[in-house]
Amino acid sequence: MDDHEFSTGSSGASKTFPMQCSSLRKNGYVMLKGNPCKIVDMSTSKTGKHGHAKVHLVGIDIFTQKKYEDICPSTHNMDVPRVNRLEYQVIGLLDGFLSLMNENGDTRDDLKVPDNELGKEIETKVEAGDDILVTVLSCLEHEHVIGLKMMNIK
Repeated sequence: MDDHEFSTGSSGASKTFPMQCSSLRKNGYVMLKGNPCKIVDMSTSKTGKHGHAKVHLVGIDIFTQKKYEDICPSTHNMDVPRVNRLEYQVIGLLDGFLSLMNENGDTRDDLKVPDNELGKEIETKVEAGDDILVTVLSCLEHEHVIGLKMMNIK
């Protein structure tokens, strides 16, 4: 037997994956200047005398809503972030944190109430006793509440 010892890494999936610039589409996601962005506009220029068509990308950061732009040759790869969207039922508020439950009944208390109009709306609806769902976007080890909707009670 060999005396080699192997250790295991993390759960496997990387935080981003490469995609050819010409394959990106509007409303998709891309990393622009190191930030995960939703593509809001893109245009392709014709092939120039140096051989590559260029793609001009405009994106909005999915967490800060800041606008970023980049230009990339259409044949080059760009990083695309893995973005997950989950819905949780809000079961309470405590010290600025949301108490949430997923569809399996698992709870979590580690997400802050957003510091914006959405956060104020969530607080108002919870205090009024309304049953609401929040949409949580997770990407690159960051999670933010990005939306809310009323629950349909049957």
